[in-house]
Amino acid sequence: MRLIRFFSRLMRCHRGISTIEYGMILAFIVIAIFASLQALAGQTVAMWNDIASKQATATSKN
Repeated sequence: MRLIRFFSRLMRCHRGISTIEYGMILAFIVIAIFASLQALAGQTVAMWNDIASKQATATSKN
């Protein structure tokens, strides 16, 4: 009940609306960062796997 009253007061106040907008912008930025890190992580793992296989191939020839 307290949470509902808090959000209803927040929506009536212009400062509250700005706070919600800033929160949504921040949420979108965080989602974009996580998505880019996810893509970067996949590329990094692929790079290290390639290096490991090349190293294994190079050392097995000796």
